[in-house]
Amino acid sequence: MQSLEINQTSLYTEEITLFADVIVPVAVPNTFTYRVPREYAASITAGLRVIVQFGKTKVVTAVIARIHNKPPEKYQAKYILEVLDDAPLVNAKQIELFYWIADYYMCTVGEVLNIALPSGLKISSLSKVQFNPEFDQPALLTERETEIIEELKKHQSLNYDELARFAEVKNVYHIIKSLIQKKAVIVFEEVREKYTPKILKKIRLNHFYEDPSYLTALIGELEKSPKQLDVILNYLKFVPVLRTPELNKKGLEKNALTKANVSESSLSTLLKNGILEQFEVIVSRFEEDLDFVEAPTPVLSESQEKAFSEIMQSFQTKDTTLLHGITGSGKTEVYIKLIEQVLESGSQVLYLLPEIALTTQIVVRLRKVFGDKMGIYHSRFSDNERVEVWKGVVSGKFQFVVGVRSAVFLPFDNLGLIIVDEEHETSYKQFDPAPRYHARDVAVVIAHRQKAKVLLGSATPSIESFYNAKTERYGFVEMKERFGNTQLPDIELIDIKVARKQKLTKGDFSNLMLDTMGLNLEKKQQTILFQNRRGYSPYIQCEDCDTIAACPNCDVSLTYHYSNQELRCHYCGHHEPMSKTCQACGSTKLKTRGYGTEKLEEELQIFLPNAKIARMDLDTTRTKTAFQTLINEVESGAVDILVGTQMVSKGLDFEKVSLVCIFDADRMIHFPDFRSSERAFQMLTQVAGRAGRRGTQGKVLIQTNNPKQKILQQIIENDYLGLYQDEIKEREDFQYPPFTRIIKITLRHIDQPNAEKAAQALAQKLIEKLGTPRVLGPEKPLVERVRNQYLFEIMIKLEKTINLKGAKAFIAEQVQNIELSKDFKGVGIVVDVDCG
Repeated sequence: MQSLEINQTSLYTEEITLFADVIVPVAVPNTFTYRVPREYAASITAGLRVIVQFGKTKVVTAVIARIHNKPPEKYQAKYILEVLDDAPLVNAKQIELFYWIADYYMCTVGEVLNIALPSGLKISSLSKVQFNPEFDQPALLTERETEIIEELKKHQSLNYDELARFAEVKNVYHIIKSLIQKKAVIVFEEVREKYTPKILKKIRLNHFYEDPSYLTALIGELEKSPKQLDVILNYLKFVPVLRTPELNKKGLEKNALTKANVSESSLSTLLKNGILEQFEVIVSRFEEDLDFVEAPTPVLSESQEKAFSEIMQSFQTKDTTLLHGITGSGKTEVYIKLIEQVLESGSQVLYLLPEIALTTQIVVRLRKVFGDKMGIYHSRFSDNERVEVWKGVVSGKFQFVVGVRSAVFLPFDNLGLIIVDEEHETSYKQFDPAPRYHARDVAVVIAHRQKAKVLLGSATPSIESFYNAKTERYGFVEMKERFGNTQLPDIELIDIKVARKQKLTKGDFSNLMLDTMGLNLEKKQQTILFQNRRGYSPYIQCEDCDTIAACPNCDVSLTYHYSNQELRCHYCGHHEPMSKTCQACGSTKLKTRGYGTEKLEEELQIFLPNAKIARMDLDTTRTKTAFQTLINEVESGAVDILVGTQMVSKGLDFEKVSLVCIFDADRMIHFPDFRSSERAFQMLTQVAGRAGRRGTQGKVLIQTNNPKQKILQQIIENDYLGLYQDEIKEREDFQYPPFTRIIKITLRHIDQPNAEKAAQALAQKLIEKLGTPRVLGPEKPLVERVRNQYLFEIMIKLEKTINLKGAKAFIAEQVQNIELSKDFKGVGIVVDVDCG
């Protein structure tokens, strides 16, 4: 992965030919060797982005992994087409990490690069058309074609959209096809970078008029042209040239003048006459975010100071420390002090959050302390914004970045600290596409390679992390008190089965839950209602024939979304209008079954008509600013009841939320997965922790069909240790993580028997070497068909003592054999290491 050291001065005299091994962002196992053109020989190095031809016609952005002078043995090396960077945008540590991720998560290094590089750092191609200078048969052309050829002659080339606009047709393809057949035009791919800097148009007064006497004379001359004088006077109002002439060099945004209702034609005249000058500047896309009020570093409470000291002490002997702090204990303030200390030492800091929803509130708090030294990196940002953060890390502009899981790929080379907040969250695991990495685990690897420290923070740690702390692989620090000595919320269980029998319900709400919400409303306090299912209703059922509306592509029911009056599949995205009649029997007796957040929002508005109700789920927060807008509304008191999915459980901190209602706890607890108890405890504890975070004790109501379930008692008592002890014993008995590593292999095909046969053949080969206890399946998953492909799963359990590298090599070989087999042509295979 290191560049080969070659004496550049001898390149021409000794006729040394340089070659570059490049990583292409394609799912192929190997790197490819390309010949370095002589004009790039003196400056070529690892980490530069290059444009290369891959295959016959494809042109891609690749990254140089290594420079050497050995030509490939199996094929003729093509030339690198172009070098895109003056200095590497990908460093040697990143390249090493890409190879490690590919090896550990059993994917290709090209797939890693494809995910790692933001789209804005990859080139795109655009089909363009130009006139063929060798064309000499104009009589062959129609009148329309002749007009297009004349237009093409005026320009070097035009793209399809430009030609469509000129020809005034929606689809110009058939015309271009005819011109190609007549050899009148040439079609080619124009390759261009996706990233474009943000350019601001500005104007300034000609520096000649910075002299008071000349400016006075100008104003006198313009008295004959009052509209032009109005432009100049408006400019002087924004930019006092005589008092501070240096401001004139910076100029004024052009739209600031146009917004001042000045005459645009007069402005153009002044520019034409050289009195005003127009120029362009490249600006950061984050400048509008820099409007913040600085705040001092928060003063730590006694318990926070104690935790900080214990973390620092733990870092003396451990590279990774787990901070187990109950909800509301003030972990963020401890993080801030740690970040400040690391930044002062000159090192970089990465602060990982599981979801974009979490970044909204925390970023505001961090921005007040760290200002523009902090970058933000997540998928809601545009390609251009993410490129600016990437380049900001390379240039040193951003020493500190807050981001979601993809931020582990940023080009850090001097990390001092990685904080993984809410480390238990499943959002840190990528499921599709490959690499199916876990950002928390990758963060630990990055820190080890850069000799940095990792702090894992959570009120409900993952069983694996807590086990690592208990076995002293990780350091361990606890925060047992809420900030300000606020008590944990009082949790009460509601037996919804008994309430229904006693007719103490309205809809599926218990009267107790609705009455408590009403009292909270009277006290001017806010409520969160949690239901981890979006949409209006999980399914629609015909009362006459019992038919349930199902997805045509997947073996799941369609979810009804009332606001759009449509049925949607949450697996493949299929959607269709809501039908008024049953598609099986034609009956009009269609009934919604179950509750999603949309239906709860509607019913609450009926039961509590005076309440201002808002909803936080994927459907209401799709836009870039939706989270912030919704959070601002809650913080300002414009919302009385916030109905939401798991988004409301993640780190949100609202001063007036004193009541949390959990509509249905049982669905999470009884989900068929070995982690279901752990995840139910985490989810319910986290959402309960949103209540009463400012002085007064909060209240939590949980509706359940079985209040005697042990896990609910553990949640009431905040007994994480009890949960851990139950879970760790069960996992040891049945050999689940942390005692084993699990690799899940999913086989899929449009023909069910074909998928099943391939799965059985693969399982048999794996069993022959690994043994029956280690290989489970093949089995049908909970959802047997997704996107018209039938699925079968094989689960492999590997003890920590086994040679993992050797086992993975064997598994990869058997997977490849199935993929190459003529009997199983078209079977897709997905390998997920450390699944779920």
